[in-house]
Amino acid sequence: MIETAEKKERFILAAASDEDREDVERSLDELSDLLDTDGGEEAGRILQLRERWDKRTYLGKGKIEELAELVKETKADGVICDDEISPSQMRNISNALSAVNPDIKVLDRTLLILDIFALHATSREGKLQVLMAQLRDRKTRLSGEGVNLSRLGGGIGTRGPGESKLESDRRVLTDRIAAIRRELDEVAKSRGIQREKRQESPVPVAAIVGYTNAGKSTLLNALTGADVLAQNKLFATLDATTRSCELEDGTSVLLTDTVGFISKLPHQLVESFKSTLEEAKYADFLIHVVDASSETAEQQMGIVYKTLDELGAGDKPVITVLNKQDAIPEEEIEARILKDLKADKTVKVSMKTGYGKEALLAAISEVVKNLRKTVELVISYADAGKLNLVHKYGTVLKEEYAEDGIHVEAVLSNDIAGKLMK
Repeated sequence: MIETAEKKERFILAAASDEDREDVERSLDELSDLLDTDGGEEAGRILQLRERWDKRTYLGKGKIEELAELVKETKADGVICDDEISPSQMRNISNALSAVNPDIKVLDRTLLILDIFALHATSREGKLQVLMAQLRDRKTRLSGEGVNLSRLGGGIGTRGPGESKLESDRRVLTDRIAAIRRELDEVAKSRGIQREKRQESPVPVAAIVGYTNAGKSTLLNALTGADVLAQNKLFATLDATTRSCELEDGTSVLLTDTVGFISKLPHQLVESFKSTLEEAKYADFLIHVVDASSETAEQQMGIVYKTLDELGAGDKPVITVLNKQDAIPEEEIEARILKDLKADKTVKVSMKTGYGKEALLAAISEVVKNLRKTVELVISYADAGKLNLVHKYGTVLKEEYAEDGIHVEAVLSNDIAGKLMK
């Protein structure tokens, strides 16, 4: 039997920006990685440095002519713009290229990321969140599209709800979004109950956050023995996973993997994945995983912190894990100085080889100890209900009943201890 590999769709990457050329090239490199994750490949790229995008065609007239020549020369299947562009701009680019390829696809960064999420979503919640994000995107583009709203035909840019007929009527879209929102609300309630149970437990919770493909899932697997999918691809996993990690002193910590961040993360995804991303907001502390081998590590760290601030999780204790030390060339290790001034602890590791694992566990132990403190309380018999809180949220070391009340020595979180001390 002769097996033939499926032909990859080939796209030209296009960018119009007033940023430094190197920064734009890095952004296009990331767009190329996104395309690879989605099963396509780069056929070429075109870049225009200008203060403002062309209102009609994103790129200027001269660059559009160059783009047409490049499409003809490479026989590309489509074009992907590195920014979120309007439906009219997509349509105008498509019309301008129709002479060289009447079936040309024109996408933007947002549609590509949504397509990847549709490809990788596995859980019911994940699929609903992706569907919600895609429908939100379709609704925002509705007024400017004015043509067929169902992207049929298969391949990149057509997964998810685009494969079934997307009604052009805004009311129908609104009704579908409302129905999915109700389903997600039910799932969110269930997640909220699970989160409340974790918060009621004396076991501290850490959210693993970081730029996509920094090694979050690999870290979770290494520390907990989990078998979460870990691939060298962007957005390989979307579903939040919580596992228990036991430290050397016998203390347990719950670690929750979260969706990776990325520059220009579509706002539709942030909104739709809010319940998943909020794991960071309700965690006791954060483990920030950074790909230390990346030339854009500092920029990636900035994007992560900006997103955390938007989620209301910017005030948590942070352990920054400078991962992928094994991928840094030896001659660059001394020169590559990477610091995170916002972190409480910084550890260099390679989760792939196991280097630095013990140092990371020690850092987690120290942060956990700082989250809790030993307190001595005298609870009056009239307020005996407070004793239930101590047992529920802390670890009781000593409990004695005396004439003046109940003498308790316990290990409690700083938050609970403060409430009881009042």
